[in-house]
Amino acid sequence: MRWLCMLKSWSPPEMPEKEEIAQRLDKARGKMYELRMKIKEHKIPVLVLFEGWSSAGKGSMIGKVIKNIDPRFFKVATMSAPTEDELRRPFLYRYMRQIPEQGKFTFLDSGWMEETTKEVLEDGLSGEDYEKRIDSIKRFERQLTDNGYLVVKFFMHISRDEQAKRMKGLLSGEDTQWRVQKFDQWQNEHYGKCEKVYDRYLKDTNMSTSPWYIVDAKNKKWAELQVLETLVSNIEVGLQNQMHSVPILQNVFPLVKMPKLQDVELEGKVIEEEEYRKELKELQKRLRELHNRVYRKRVPVIITYEGWDAAGKGGNIKRITGALDPRGFEVHPIASPEPHEKARHYLWRFWTRLPKDGHIAIFDRTWYGRVMVERLEGFCSENDWKRAYNEMNEFEKELHDWGAVIIKFWVQIDKDTQLERFTDRQNNPEKQWKITDEDWRNREKWDLYEDAVNEMLKKTSTTFAPWHILESVDKKYARIKALKIVIEELEKALD
Repeated sequence: MRWLCMLKSWSPPEMPEKEEIAQRLDKARGKMYELRMKIKEHKIPVLVLFEGWSSAGKGSMIGKVIKNIDPRFFKVATMSAPTEDELRRPFLYRYMRQIPEQGKFTFLDSGWMEETTKEVLEDGLSGEDYEKRIDSIKRFERQLTDNGYLVVKFFMHISRDEQAKRMKGLLSGEDTQWRVQKFDQWQNEHYGKCEKVYDRYLKDTNMSTSPWYIVDAKNKKWAELQVLETLVSNIEVGLQNQMHSVPILQNVFPLVKMPKLQDVELEGKVIEEEEYRKELKELQKRLRELHNRVYRKRVPVIITYEGWDAAGKGGNIKRITGALDPRGFEVHPIASPEPHEKARHYLWRFWTRLPKDGHIAIFDRTWYGRVMVERLEGFCSENDWKRAYNEMNEFEKELHDWGAVIIKFWVQIDKDTQLERFTDRQNNPEKQWKITDEDWRNREKWDLYEDAVNEMLKKTSTTFAPWHILESVDKKYARIKALKIVIEELEKALD
């Protein structure tokens, strides 16, 4: 059943006799019932995508499959046309939101194939844009499988005549007419054209880690058997492969050379109070003007902050937001992941916090925790954090291609300055809430963190999302520098 040849020349597997189908169905259903507990036990998230021709039976097939699964451990989502809000987000945003937690299933009634091929058929996606979309989808699926997800993709296949027959039946009943949309009828009328587009898409996105399975959907019992046996087989293989390490891909994106932290000059990076107040006022006024243009031109902006504890990230963010319309930005303070976040792909909690176009999202701590705190504290495997450099570059490339301005800050101080600020916080009752035992423990690992940060800067400072170092021994200097960088980057994007 795996896709190996052109859709036009596809030969359906020979359908067994009714008795054999019934016997094999009983066996497959029983096996699915058993495997659901193993999925939970081994914490494997399973994403099942049903694509195919209109009236091929995608929805009813999902209904049959889920009968064999505890309802507490699955979710079904019908991915209709994107909403106005979703159209203002990256293409993959609404699909990333649907990915399951560990040990659970998500079944999608249509998804990124249908949305992409519809755009192609409507002449809204072609050439380089189509190739970019395909690359995005392939990266999306590969990242999921690399991070332990089982992705199973079905294409429900019926002939033109069979489709016409089914739609005629639906249209004849008052209670079923609504199930046949204008596009469904158009699809049947232009079956050959659609087949060609689907054929190309299937070929372009058929990967070893997430292959396509074509289901002969003419006979419903036979179709159910194909789906269940394929699911069972994939889950069994997934359980066997769970402990295997994933290959670490080489970065393919152009990088900007970054200095090592120990080579960053901090002395002399100061600004006098009077000059600071004057520049702050002028720069905030300019940023305020640019924010209006950002909204008018629907440009999404993502500003991220990483840096040493007590480096001044909060004060820096405050001076940025002080110039912005509060209706057009959101600050996301990122702490340890919540249980439902930890149970998903580590980038999920950042995907779901992305801004609409025309809005600004500011992250106080970011996805780079994967290669810093998670790496050094043993919260993920070595394979996980080594793989993450490329995954985060891919994530930011996706945002860049969407049209986002990405500004990444590392707020830099020296070890002595940090100690001075820690001590001040600890001795000042009004600031004691800012200092924790964890801050002191992290300080003991300064050298290890510095090595990790240097590697992070080296491997993730791309031309489309470079790192900017803010020298913050003098916090006022760092604030002015950050404002200037944000203004410069926005002006470049808006020209």
